[in-house]
Amino acid sequence: MTHISSDPAREAIELVECEARLLDERRFDDWLSLFTEDSWYWMPASWGQNSPDDSLSLVFEDRRLLALRVRRLASPVIHVEQPSSRTHHHLSGLRAHSVSHDVFEVQSMQLIVMLRAAEKQLFSAHCQHQVVRGTQGLQIAAKTIRLIDCDSPHRGLAVPL
Repeated sequence: MTHISSDPAREAIELVECEARLLDERRFDDWLSLFTEDSWYWMPASWGQNSPDDSLSLVFEDRRLLALRVRRLASPVIHVEQPSSRTHHHLSGLRAHSVSHDVFEVQSMQLIVMLRAAEKQLFSAHCQHQVVRGTQGLQIAAKTIRLIDCDSPHRGLAVPL
């Protein structure tokens, strides 16, 4: 991914903005390419949960499972996505700081509107991306989505948030 900015923290923020845009455009293969091979995607099931290892999660997937999700979304016979969901991500409060020379943490607040079969769902979340600089440029090593209503019932989500 090519960035115009020469400020590494700004580049990390631009990567998170690009990720949201790719999800809204349903460009899931391009979205997946933003993640490192050893990345993970986590949505805790309780507000104070600090690790996916110590209790249940709404979603906890490594890159291999994310790739499987993307492959299923590309299938014309995925019943849970008929009709296809549409999303709009509104990002605010983006800030990035350097964890080490090539690692950045980007925090944001996101309001995600999902429309499927004329039914709207709203998701409000605190998000954290760990962005790393590697041989392929900046990529996402980890994404955590802390829904403010994480402990409420949620229907299965076919598309990533």
